[in-house]
Formats: sequence, C-alpha cells, structure tokens
Amino acid sequence: MKKLSALCFSMVVALSLGATRAAAQTPRPEYPRPQFERADWVNLNGTWTYTFDFGLTGKERNWQKSQGFDGKITVPFCPESSLSGVKHTDFINSMWYQRTINIPAAWEGKRILLNFGAVDYESFIYVNGNLVKRHLGSGSSFSCDITRYVKAGQSANLVVRVCDDLRSGLQTGGKQCTSLNSAGCSYTRTTGIWQTVWMEAVDKEGLESVYAVPDIDQKQLVIHPRFYGQNAANKFVVTLYDGKKAVSSVTVPACDNDVVVVPVKGMKLWSPESPFLYDITYKVVKGGKVIDEVKSYAGMRKVHVAGGYFYLNNKPYFQRLVLDQGFYPDGIWTAPSDEALKHDIEMSKAVGFNGARLHQKSFEERYYYWADKLGYLTWSESASWDLDINNELAARNFIGEWTELVERDRNHPSIVTWTPFNETWNCTNSGVYTRLVEDVYRLTKAIDGTRPVNDASGDSHVKTDIWTVHDYERNPQKLMADMSFTPGKEPYRNNKKDYLAKYEGQPYMLDEFGGLPWIKESDRKNSWGYGSNIDTKEDFYKILQDEIDAIKASKHVVGFCYTQITDVEQEKNGIYYYDRTPKFDTERIRAIFERIPSIITKTEDLSY
Repeated sequence: MKKLSALCFSMVVALSLGATRAAAQTPRPEYPRPQFERADWVNLNGTWTYTFDFGLTGKERNWQKSQGFDGKITVPFCPESSLSGVKHTDFINSMWYQRTINIPAAWEGKRILLNFGAVDYESFIYVNGNLVKRHLGSGSSFSCDITRYVKAGQSANLVVRVCDDLRSGLQTGGKQCTSLNSAGCSYTRTTGIWQTVWMEAVDKEGLESVYAVPDIDQKQLVIHPRFYGQNAANKFVVTLYDGKKAVSSVTVPACDNDVVVVPVKGMKLWSPESPFLYDITYKVVKGGKVIDEVKSYAGMRKVHVAGGYFYLNNKPYFQRLVLDQGFYPDGIWTAPSDEALKHDIEMSKAVGFNGARLHQKSFEERYYYWADKLGYLTWSESASWDLDINNELAARNFIGEWTELVERDRNHPSIVTWTPFNETWNCTNSGVYTRLVEDVYRLTKAIDGTRPVNDASGDSHVKTDIWTVHDYERNPQKLMADMSFTPGKEPYRNNKKDYLAKYEGQPYMLDEFGGLPWIKESDRKNSWGYGSNIDTKEDFYKILQDEIDAIKASKHVVGFCYTQITDVEQEKNGIYYYDRTPKFDTERIRAIFERIPSIITKTEDLSY
C-alpha cells in the first residue's frame, strides 16, 4: 500500500509539474477535438489581456475595440482558478478578454473558423470591433466564421465579452455556488473561457460534421456527413483502419443527403474489457485533389435496454459507476493537463469502477477521448443545477445548450446514457417542467436514437428509459429493503408527486449511494460527507462492503453509482483526496466494488 501511495503521489506531482511547464508555454496544447481533427490549426491558449466589468458599461466605453486591457490572464483557465493567474473568487457578472490573432498566409481563400471549447455563460465575440457571434451556454462548444473580418497573412484584434448571472435561475451552472463561499455540495464558480480556443482553416466545400453510427448487428458503420458547401462533383471518401491497415473504404458524392455505409469485416467490438477503436479518415476530393481531410475514430458497440436490464453489445451488463464532478484544486472546471484527464480515469478503474456518471458539468471532448481509449463507460449530464426548471425562459435556454452538447458528443462510444437533469425535486405542477422533460427526451432521441435517456437522475421522472433513484442509507438491511420490489407496489423512489411518471419496468439503478466520509482530523470542522465520520479504515471497508452486498442481493438493481471518486473542496467523501492521492488500500477497495461482476451471466425475469 505504501508503495502504491508513493507511486500515485509521484504521478500527481508529475502531473502538476507537467501542468506548470505547459502553462509556461502554451497551456493545454493538444488538439481539443480528437474525433474531428485537422492538421492545419492554431492554438490560441496562453496569455490574454482582461478586465472586469462589474458596472456592465464596457460596451458604452467601446471596449469591443480595445487593443488591450490592464490585466493578464492565462486561457483556458477561468479567472477564479490559480492557474489563470487571477484567482478572483467573488461573483463576476461580466468580464472582457483581448488578444491579437495572426492569420497564416497559407489560409488565403479558405474558410477561417474561430472555435471555443466552452465559455460560461453568455459570450459576445468581436473581431476588429465587429460582432461575429453571440452564444449562450455554460459548457457547449461553438464556432465563429471570421473569414469576412480577417485577411490571410495579417493580424486581427479579438475581443470576447462575457456575461454571467448565475443567480438568475435562467442559466445552467451545475455545482457552482450561488453564495459567496463554497458550501454544502456547491463549490467555486467558473466564469468565462474555460476550455481551449483555437483557429483552423477549412475549404469552403469542406466537411462540417459527421454522425457516425455503429451497427454491430449488421457489421457496418453508418456515416451521416454534413458539408460547408455542397458540390455534386466532389467525392467524399471514408476509410476505416485497424492499426495501419485499411480494412474498408467507401466513396460517395459529397452531399449532405448521401449516407455512407462502411462494411466492417472481422469486426472487433468496443467494451471496457476490450476498448478497441478503429481509426478513420474523412476526405473531400475535388477534381482528384484532396481539399479537406479529417482524422477520427469509432468504436463498434451497441447499447440498449430491455426486460429491466441494460445491454452492452447485446449482453446484459452491470454498470459499476462512480460520481465524477470534474473539479480540480488549481483549474476548477478545467483540468491542468491532458494527462490529468487520463489519470482521473485510470485511478477510477484502479479501484474497480467500469465507468462514471459525469455529474453536473459538461465535460470536455478530451475527457471522452480518454474514456474511449481506456474503455470507460460514461453518463453524459448537463450542468442543470441553478436552473429554474419551472421557468419558460430557463427551459428555452436549456434546450439550446443541450442540443449542442448531444450533437457534439454523440460519436463517443464511451457515452452510454444521456442524463439531462439531476434531482429536480423542486418541480411544480405548472406544466413547465413536465413539458420541458418530454421535449428534451424527444429531442435527444431525435438527435441520437442509439442510447437510453435517463431523464432526471434521482427521480422526478416524466419520460425515461432508465429508472434512477438516490439512496444514502448506510444500514445495509434498510438499504436492501429500499431496493426490494413488492408486486403491485411502486418501488422505492425519491419523488412521489402524482403528476410524475409511474415505474413501468425500466432498468432500475441506484445512481447515487455511499458518500461515506473519511476526513482527516484537521479538516473535520469545515467538511462533511453523508452520515457521521467513520473512525477507522477497517470500519470503512466493512461499511462499504455491507452496502455493496446489499445492492448485490437486490436482484432488480442492475447498476449503481458510488459518490464519489475524489473529495471536492469541503465535501470529503471521495475514494481519493482532492489532490488525487489515495485514501485507502486501492486493491482492497477494488475487490469490494468488484464483488458485483460487470458481466451478468444469469438473467431473471425482471418485468414488473
């Protein structure tokens, strides 16, 4: 155990040092969109100038034309974080960013795109004083076509205005605290740019996006392309690789309505046990010349629900998930490095989890990339807390952002469930909430019909493919009683309001439980976990094992999510400390969680 702890600590130190070195150069230098990667791009992370605008008067002062503000900030880290160099943790209702961008001369005649991974919340993008884009969202990505405002071989002035009214109830915020200081299960806020900013050049008839749907039953990958400009004379070439070997290639006209069906002979499936990925190249060819090339990948896997079970690749599968809130001591919502994202998944797998419920935050695409590579199931969730779910405008804002997120992330094989909402227990019978959930369910299915939707984690279900509940009961007998089904009676649920849905035999999952606190003596005054602090590690192991055994004995429970992978600020119920060092004997924790195998070999009739 001491050797493992020392190793993990060394890894954390190495990650921190790596992040420090990267921040001294270009922070987060990797391409931010690994499923749609172009070679010709410019990373805009690094030092920008900035100023706060607490009086909301910046536009009156023509700050959109500013050539530089007094402060300096390191992008993509939010101003609340230490890595940004600012560390202003009070509310920031508005701020402005500025930097000069240099357009490569080789981009002459191409479409020039300015891309933002995420800006929280309302952003206005100005180039040379011209407003080119307004965007709403705490975590969704967006692009600006700045071709008409810049010239190849010349520089341009980029200014970003941000407005953030977390306490309005009209925007997503997740676990950002609506009071001055972090409290309960709410933590340090994130304002402004918090994911990578970059530019890229694209041919005017280049590839805009793809929707890649694996069909393992018919051994094919179905590609739905979309182009910036359609030309029936152009060709769209899709090539699938197993390592360096091309195993399939299909050419069709480069038109939006031409679907590409790529046969996959000798198909290798993707799963947590064997996360095989096929590499892909997408090429747009005009007159025999490649005018656009994109690198990507895909995992051949299928998820569906039936008869009370969740299925992976047509076999019932038990999901041992952990709650991951994606907070970092130095970066808040932004990981200090790409390696830190990878390490979070590796340390989760090391203690027996086969996936994570990504909680109240829109995780960046690089996280999903590592989940895809390492074989790690994920539930994609919005940052829906702080949103007034009974307000029509809040509903409208949510739908727009959620649409962007599902479209952006639907090609990742690691994502197996969409979870738009969490603990919406304050819903009312006004009709706004139920209509919102029904609309979001149908919209999600229309954008991506290949995954189940968990409409609201922790109940308040309206229309859902998975029935989820939260239960932090520590007594194993009481927990098992809660999870037991009685014919003719509704099973345990968190919200029993009569206008909500009734259980109809969906897979029943305990998607929050545990939360067992292990808190250092020096931290106990201002920290908490679910229930009283546990005195010894032996007591911790026993309590945890008793809870897992209670779940294992509850035959209708076909998946769980343990709270949580790391401590977050004052909430100290993680398997690891906030700095990612281990609290416990890793192998022992792993053995406890793996008492429930992921592969279900014997099925019973779970119909209700």
